[in-house]
Amino acid sequence: MPAASAEPFRATLRRSVHLLREFRHEQPDPARFYTALAQDSAAQVEHYEPLEGRLVFDVGGGPGFFRDAFRERGATYLALDSDVGELSGLGDIAAGTVVGSGMQLPVRSGSVDVCYSSNVLEHVPEPWTMAAEMVRATRPGGLVFISYTVWFGPWGGHETAPWHFLGGMRARRRYARTHGHEPKNRFGESLFAVTVAAGLRWAREQQAAGTVEVVHLTPRYNPWWSRWLLRVPVVRELVTWNLVLVLRKR
Repeated sequence: MPAASAEPFRATLRRSVHLLREFRHEQPDPARFYTALAQDSAAQVEHYEPLEGRLVFDVGGGPGFFRDAFRERGATYLALDSDVGELSGLGDIAAGTVVGSGMQLPVRSGSVDVCYSSNVLEHVPEPWTMAAEMVRATRPGGLVFISYTVWFGPWGGHETAPWHFLGGMRARRRYARTHGHEPKNRFGESLFAVTVAAGLRWAREQQAAGTVEVVHLTPRYNPWWSRWLLRVPVVRELVTWNLVLVLRKR
């Protein structure tokens, strides 16, 4: 069982408002935002899979906020990141972390209980190759949890938003002119357009192929009663913000 202090996951409007308020601090105070997001994420994953005693592999784990949140709930936590700077953001690189590519995970097939990724898929040039690698790494019966920022949402261009609605390269050039330097997330290099439609299609194709069971497809930050919006083309791209694919390995 999770620690007594661990809060259960509830996709309420109050939760949505809290996360969106914290989101305003993502640039000036990333520790505040990512600590809140990590705690919420661990609770959300545990809604589908007990974390006590489970081996969690975090693809794109960053400096350690998610490590702390998952370990508080009893998980053994390993992480991968392609950016040494991100990994060492809280000091030395922690034990159990590796540098590598999400599109070629350095783990054996079927070796982890939970394969998790938060806001990484939109940063790799072949997002569905990474998603397939996460499925490969997960044991039969294990959980795959993929969350990503959708391109046509308000934050799809990250720090170049909302100008990304006029095109990723145009937004990137405008940011460079305005700030005198390139954005951290450079469209075409470290930021790519990934849609809701593409995620839904990939998940359903994997289920049809017998690779996974689709457990849940849901907007990450939205309250539970807004999930019906995923059934509305175009609208879902604008209001989803972040899509979660919850899959169970067959």
